[in-house]
Amino acid sequence: MIVREYEKDEVTVHKVPLMLMGGIVLISLALTASVQLGFFERSSIPEQARAEAGIKPAAMRTLRFFDEPDGTVRVEDGASAEVLGRFGPGEGGFIRASVRSLVHQRRIRGQGPAVPFELTEWETGALTLNDPVTNDSIEVSSFGPDNRAIFANMLPPRDAR
Repeated sequence: MIVREYEKDEVTVHKVPLMLMGGIVLISLALTASVQLGFFERSSIPEQARAEAGIKPAAMRTLRFFDEPDGTVRVEDGASAEVLGRFGPGEGGFIRASVRSLVHQRRIRGQGPAVPFELTEWETGALTLNDPVTNDSIEVSSFGPDNRAIFANMLPPRDAR
């Protein structure tokens, strides 16, 4: 019987992909450091950007959100109590999530639902859901046209604006 000794299998990796991955890591670190050192602004704050550009509200409505016993979320006008929408279980996921986050901030601060939320459409078409109690806001338009449309339908009709 002849026994052959085989060399250990060598795993080889090409240098080019390793160098490219290292380059991506270095670029990411350089960009992160440049933001930390103040070469670039950290983020754009929508309220400041709108104020600097002179953008004004085009339409506004106050909203109240209610959880009903069957799991439906009811949306009412903050002033007239007109029902603007109902979202049953499995519907209105974006409304549930966005309002839940704002309500959570109120609870942390020990505030209740006495003050309604404000939905603002800006001259640019952007929508903002603002909580005047905590001063937190959600840029609704940032979450895509479908989610924007859900909130836009809660604004007063165009002819009433």
